[in-house]
Amino acid sequence: MACSGRGSFVDVGLLWAPFVAMPERQEIDLSTPLRLGTAFRYPLQSGLARKEIVIGALWLFVPVIGWLLNMGHRIAMVHQMQHGKSAWPAWTDYRSLLKHGTVTFVGMVEYHAPAVICGAAAWYFEIPVLYVPAVVLWIVATIAVPGYMSHYCYQLDPWEVFNPVRALRRVWEGGRAYWHAWGIALAALACSFSGLLVFGVGFLVTSVWFWQVAGFSFATVFSERFRLCESGEV
Repeated sequence: MACSGRGSFVDVGLLWAPFVAMPERQEIDLSTPLRLGTAFRYPLQSGLARKEIVIGALWLFVPVIGWLLNMGHRIAMVHQMQHGKSAWPAWTDYRSLLKHGTVTFVGMVEYHAPAVICGAAAWYFEIPVLYVPAVVLWIVATIAVPGYMSHYCYQLDPWEVFNPVRALRRVWEGGRAYWHAWGIALAALACSFSGLLVFGVGFLVTSVWFWQVAGFSFATVFSERFRLCESGEV
């Protein structure tokens, strides 16, 4: 599978596409040009895909473990697509899902640790000015995280995770397409809060959908930019 999709401006006219009936076979993958409508439809494009969203939502009733499993599930989906397979089924090897979810979560903790330490120092020593660098560090860490996710998905090598400088370099090289992916992710996040209208429980489903949209968007950008569907070249 060649990763030929390229970022483009958000097509607002496709916003309602997720509510249209979807085909059973996977038509949206990492080679699909990244647009708002296709990214929103990606987790909903087949009965199996929608079933796996529900499974992920049910796992969220299990504190911590359920969240880590969902993280691992997204990694498994991207890994399978990068290696020329369908994203689904991905709820299969739960031990591996938990492992991959834990590794990438620890990476998030590492990246955000300086911000947390700076914020804690601002609070403990009552130095309000330190909240400013704490916020900046948090934003930088959040921006850097996608810089390791897609490479980890491809190789499943933990050492891909624990290198913030390399992750930031990849983000920089992602260019405009990377920020396009962020735009789609933030739009999906906003839409996901509509799940709160369904007795609150609906948010479990829409939050799983949101994370899959975000993961797919960043994976599309980085898999194409670094040819992760072909050689894993860095």
